[in-house]
Amino acid sequence: MELYENERIDRLYSNEVQIIQSAEVFSFSLDAVLLAHFTSALRKENGKLVDLCAGNGAVGLFLTEKVTGQIIEVEVQDRLSDMARRSIELNNLENRVKMLNIDLNTATEFIKKDSVDIVTCNPPYFSDLPTSKKNDNPYLAIARHEISVNLERIIEVTSDLLKMNGKAYFVHRPERAAEIFELMRKHRLAPKKVQLVHPKKEKEANMILIEAIKDGRLNGIRFMPAIVVYDRSNEYTPLLKEILYGKNE
Repeated sequence: MELYENERIDRLYSNEVQIIQSAEVFSFSLDAVLLAHFTSALRKENGKLVDLCAGNGAVGLFLTEKVTGQIIEVEVQDRLSDMARRSIELNNLENRVKMLNIDLNTATEFIKKDSVDIVTCNPPYFSDLPTSKKNDNPYLAIARHEISVNLERIIEVTSDLLKMNGKAYFVHRPERAAEIFELMRKHRLAPKKVQLVHPKKEKEANMILIEAIKDGRLNGIRFMPAIVVYDRSNEYTPLLKEILYGKNE
């Protein structure tokens, strides 16, 4: 597999998936791994999962062990989508995983409305405000700030793609949880399951994982046990080791 300048191949050891990365443009982080872990399995031969804001394809590739059917990744940035395509080839998954290098705003022109079982998304976390301090690197700026698409549009497209009772899975910042819940309900998504991620037991949560169901009942949110990343010795907790390296580690 051809690697470009300053690219490397990393691996998620729990399922042996290999990912082409570059610190210059994008590298997946723990939020992508946790989103894939949080997402329910889809064991239907004709099932379809769409990963929005796919970056270099990490979430979709990590989910290949949980999804029997088709995975479609959507990413607007040419360089990142090219990295994803090469990672798909590197893992011999061309028959199951497809990368669409398109603007998320046009996703329903390429993927039929009301046809998707699961949508996952690790979106830009920060609003694009005049006062926002953005990274000088345009790749990282688009990945972190809502420059090419905002949160409401992402949630609207998610709802458009999902079948009735289809599921959406998001990872985001806890401080935007109220906004996310409000926008989900506005666009026919009922939040159903929430899990907070804490860097350490005594630290505030810095990630939130949310499951929502299209046209589901608006009551009955379940709050799952929190995930703690590091113990007092700054080592990964047993759960994180299992997620990252598998049960035998």
